[in-house]
Amino acid sequence: MKRGIALLCAVLLLTTGAKAVEVAAPSALLMEKETGTVLFAKDEHKRLEPASVTKIMTLLLTMEAIDGGQLSYDTMITASAHACSMGGSQIWLKENEQLSVSDMLKAVCVVSANDCAVALAESVAGSEDAFVERMNRRAAELGMKDTTFKNATGLPEEGHVTSAYDIALMSRELILHHPDIRQYTTIWMDTLRNGESQLVNTNRLVRFYEGATGLKTGSTDSALYCLSATAERDGMELIAVIMKGATSPQRFEDAQSLLSYGFANYALRKIVPEMALPPIPVELGAQATVQPVLGEGGTLLVEKEKAGNLEQTVRLEESAAAPVALGDRLGTLTVSFGGEIVTEIPLLAGEEVPRVTYGQMLLRLLRTACLAE
Repeated sequence: MKRGIALLCAVLLLTTGAKAVEVAAPSALLMEKETGTVLFAKDEHKRLEPASVTKIMTLLLTMEAIDGGQLSYDTMITASAHACSMGGSQIWLKENEQLSVSDMLKAVCVVSANDCAVALAESVAGSEDAFVERMNRRAAELGMKDTTFKNATGLPEEGHVTSAYDIALMSRELILHHPDIRQYTTIWMDTLRNGESQLVNTNRLVRFYEGATGLKTGSTDSALYCLSATAERDGMELIAVIMKGATSPQRFEDAQSLLSYGFANYALRKIVPEMALPPIPVELGAQATVQPVLGEGGTLLVEKEKAGNLEQTVRLEESAAAPVALGDRLGTLTVSFGGEIVTEIPLLAGEEVPRVTYGQMLLRLLRTACLAE
């Protein structure tokens, strides 16, 4: 019940007072990366074609393979006939041509190269079909309930759909846990093949929007113009998703409107106790006290005008009974605004305290007796 009240208050805190924003696209969403809070939504669960925004999942699985040691940025990938047959946006790989994982990631992020996306997919999973199975499995793990992937590129295929909400989920997973992707998604212009191939980013926000960090464009005749745009200012990164935009300029205008709305109205606050937390006595413990520490939930998203007026109260247990396990709850730090609870953060045991043994207890009694004499 308390958690539900806190969540309701947090929602009210984020939905009262902020200036409204409108977008032309029929489906859109704005999400804050750190907390996953949705700041704006418009028909966000409508299942639509994502075009090359699909490649966010391709990038995510590739980055996970790199982090897992299956690939490295220097791994050389040999282009297959299948990869070279993709069409659409590409860098015109030739069969058996070799490029590094790093170069292929650059090609996917900057010019949305379909041939490189499939080459990466084959390198990770052995075939594009096997990779697509992984894409759908990972989507399910992330809670992407509106999504079915049919290929690794986003090229038109019956039943290949997702939603603005689901795109935000996979975008968040990528930029939250794989920030190295920025080395590619923030490139405006670059080259491949020793300067022979020129690259210019399909995401014009990278050049023209302050703080832009990526992420991926997409367009086909049926999907129209799609975009997952990310940007960071003052330590807060936002994800703006636009689907089925009428024109390319309109999708960028819509995304910019959402991002600017978020930055103008919201701020992240790292919650730390205003005073040092005192140790708590432990009954029958191998040591006399246990030190409480702040648990998860210390990052709070609030309206800017309210960010400086948050209040804290701390409630700690008078004592704890041994044994105390690492992470046992010892109290609560409550953050409120105007008397209303915004969030409750658990205060946890920062160490283990085993129960005192009979031998330790005997030594304590003898020591106490000696001191008394």
